[in-house]
Amino acid sequence: MPQWAVRGSYLARRDYWQRFTWVRPAPNADAARERALSEVGGCHHVARRWIRVESVEPVQEPP
Repeated sequence: MPQWAVRGSYLARRDYWQRFTWVRPAPNADAARERALSEVGGCHHVARRWIRVESVEPVQEPP
């Protein structure tokens, strides 16, 4: 299963957006985005509307 890097930020405090990079295996980019939203929201108790995903990119594995 390919690895995906999801980059973005979430509202940690009033007027402060905490940046994150989430790298995990997922079957496709949409699944990676959904899993990142779920994990970041669950761990930090943030609603999905306060999470901004900036990019979803495949991670190149070394040969």
